[in-house]
Formats: sequence, C-alpha cells, structure tokens
Amino acid sequence: MSRIRERGWVRSLTTVERPELRVVCFPHSGGSSTAFGEWSTAMPPGVELMAVQYPGRGDRFGEPLVDDVAAMAGHAAADLLRLPPRDFVLFGHSLGAVVAYETALVLRDAGEEPRSLCVSACQPPGSVEGGDLHLAPDDEFWSTLVGLGGIEPGIADHAELRELLLPTLRSDLRAHAEYRPRPGAKPLSCAVRCYHGVGDPLVDETRLGEWAQVTSGEFTVRARPGGHFHVTTDLAELVADIVSQGRP
Repeated sequence: MSRIRERGWVRSLTTVERPELRVVCFPHSGGSSTAFGEWSTAMPPGVELMAVQYPGRGDRFGEPLVDDVAAMAGHAAADLLRLPPRDFVLFGHSLGAVVAYETALVLRDAGEEPRSLCVSACQPPGSVEGGDLHLAPDDEFWSTLVGLGGIEPGIADHAELRELLLPTLRSDLRAHAEYRPRPGAKPLSCAVRCYHGVGDPLVDETRLGEWAQVTSGEFTVRARPGGHFHVTTDLAELVADIVSQGRP
C-alpha cells in the first residue's frame, strides 16, 4: 500500500493495490495535481497514476510558496522514497520538466533511478536563459499566459480569481527563470524522452537535442500538435506513449 501523506507533495490519482508501474507527473507553472486528473481514464490496468502538488494551490493553497526548483525536487523525491519500490516513470511539463529532472537526480543518488524521464515543452537544463515574464505588470503578465492557453476560459476574465492566482504563477515562473542545473551532476542512465508541441513559442526546438546530455541512456524526441499545451491533444495517445517508456 502506498504510504502517501494526505497533504504531502505527491498524490495518488488512481487506486492500484500492487502497481507494476507508477507514472509520476509534475505540473507546469500555476498547475496542480488536478491537471492530470483526466489521465486516470487512459491508464492501463496495473499502472498507478501519481502527481505532484506544489504548495500554494488546491488543498495546499495556504502554504508558503516554493520558488526554487531544487527545493521542489527534494520534497517530491522525499515523498516518493517513502513508497514501496516499484518501476516508475517521471513526466514533467514545462516547469515540471526541470523539477522532474532534478527529482530524477535525487532518486538516482538514493539508488531509485526511474526507468524513464519524460520531459515536455521545456528547454534543456543547460540552455535555460532566464526570462522576465514574472516581472511584467499584471495585465501584460496575465494576457501573455492567457494567450499561451494556460488559463482556462472560465478563469481568464474572472478578476477575483486572477488576483488569487497571480502570486502563485509569478512564483513558479520565477523558479523556472532562475533555475540552473546543479554543477557537475553525473548523467542519468535511464532513457529520456522529450515531447515538443509544434509551434510552441516558449521552446527553441533546435536545442531540444541538448536534453540528451542529461543521460548516458537512450534519448528520443517526439513532436506533437498543440503548441505549448500539447498535453491536452490526443491524451490517450500521449499517456500510452509515456507508459510504454516504463515497460522493460
């Protein structure tokens, strides 16, 4: 049985008594574990779906925000290491990609490297070049995020919800902008799969091959339709592909 703290960093989104595989998902900036709720319907038998819940959202809304990728990864890894050992895949989207990568390093150092690391819609760790969107005035900041498709239509024009969400979004985007990979980190040995949404304005696809530098194992890139939030396009196909990365 999974030993997950009710209000910890990692949440079980499906109930699988003895999973043969776990898929652990890391949300984008401003995202929560509920971003992966619909994935449960696409999970095959024997695969447990889990997701990370960063502070400042959902049932952790009142907790202090964390704007440091390494700290986020350390907390997530600590929760995962409390679980009975199983094969697992880490999947991270945008900000979640670098948090998942750093989590994979912590788990590897503890002797629990994932079978695969799947990263999505994110520049390679060594090519993160900052960015100052988190410093933009509220209206510009909000309209940019709405334009990317990261804000649900029902929320985009809701002034009170905007004011509640702005601090969390700025904190996450600051964490991503200021992230730098740990110096001298030994490469992973697991497979790394990089997903890229065609037309994503936040990713330079010519540099995605640099993700290969984080592992000595197999590296692949997959382009998908849908731009930055390609994860909402053909969900069943994406989930099946991620699960396949965890199979022997």
